[in-house]
Amino acid sequence: MQLMFMRYVLFLLAGLMCLPVLAQFRVEVSGVGLTQYPIAVAAFRGDDTAPQKIGAIVVADLERSGQFRAVDTGNAVLDETSRPEVSSWRQKGADALVTGSISRLADGRFDVRVRLWDTVRAQDLGGQSYAVVANDLRLVAHYVADFVYEKITGDKGIFSTRITYVTKVGTAYNLWVADADGENAQSALHSPEPIISPSWSPNGTQIAYVSFESRKPVIFVHDVASGKRRLVANFKGSNSAPAWSPDGKTLAVTLSRDGGSQLYLMDANGGEPRRLTESSAIDTEPIFSADGKTIYFVSDRGGAPQIYRMPATGGNPERITFGGTYNVSPSVSTDGKWLAYISRVGGAFKLHVMDLSSGVVNAVTDTAADENPSFSPNSRLIIYATQQQGREALMTTTVDGKIKARLAGQSGDIREPGWGPMQK
Repeated sequence: MQLMFMRYVLFLLAGLMCLPVLAQFRVEVSGVGLTQYPIAVAAFRGDDTAPQKIGAIVVADLERSGQFRAVDTGNAVLDETSRPEVSSWRQKGADALVTGSISRLADGRFDVRVRLWDTVRAQDLGGQSYAVVANDLRLVAHYVADFVYEKITGDKGIFSTRITYVTKVGTAYNLWVADADGENAQSALHSPEPIISPSWSPNGTQIAYVSFESRKPVIFVHDVASGKRRLVANFKGSNSAPAWSPDGKTLAVTLSRDGGSQLYLMDANGGEPRRLTESSAIDTEPIFSADGKTIYFVSDRGGAPQIYRMPATGGNPERITFGGTYNVSPSVSTDGKWLAYISRVGGAFKLHVMDLSSGVVNAVTDTAADENPSFSPNSRLIIYATQQQGREALMTTTVDGKIKARLAGQSGDIREPGWGPMQK
């Protein structure tokens, strides 16, 4: 709760946030959805000798989505060429069956093959094959989960996407890029000074963030593949809270260059910013709607932090949160249906989700120190940071809050999660 108090103080100082730490995860899924598709993922032939257990990763991905329930497969080992006895799998309660194999090729790469069966209609739903080096086997497992997810739900899977977050260990800060399940974390930036507000570009190749390495907040854009970065905002005062426009050409930022924290638009390569808001209040945490026509942001112009929206070209802001006296950290789903944010309720900081068409709001967590929600690119899940057993934890939840997954580290704290876009 002390961390939540610090967050409130930092908002008053310009909408900036504090952070901390970690890097190895395990996935724990909890909760029961109203309707979950029963699926069996048989052990892949060759899985027992492979560096990565493809089937187990696929199961974890599908369960974490909240839309699937894994059916016990016993000791069954089935490859992609097997013609399964679909009636026996139906008796086990499985509506679909995944089979496959993994084998080592002469050049040292691994050949991964998969096939999906509809056991209700006794229908082959197709397959996939990949030839990859050992280091890419986890990514292939996520591709397989994406394939299965899309075939069954009709929606794009998000298991091969990436997340970013910030950690602090001792006096060292790291900006990490990891798989969507929190594994395979790679350090994008190491710094002795705080790093906050990482924001993915729409094509997933760049991350904008705020660094204090100059002993003041300035905005950089980091190229994920090369590790190179460029300074885009180092104006007088505070430069913070970068957010990309959907076309990737523009950043919405919070600057105090003209006195007070206000919203500006600027070219993603830098240059002279254009002021969007004109108020005596603190305006911060801007985000674009998926169509680029609207900007949501936080302002205390009504006396306390609330969430507003206005045209992306500027104009008269409209307040959209009214419950509670402290609502911050807005995130809008890519389908435009949902707004996630943090609301202080009776001293607790809880993740809330608003149906933007009706204005109906629901608290979707039972924790009391939630922070920084970010939607998955298919709008089905939300990643956020919170406290459990006195430690910071990285979580995902379904939009209705019924299924949660904890991506927990061995020690330390973690902050500032953000979900990257679909991989092209």
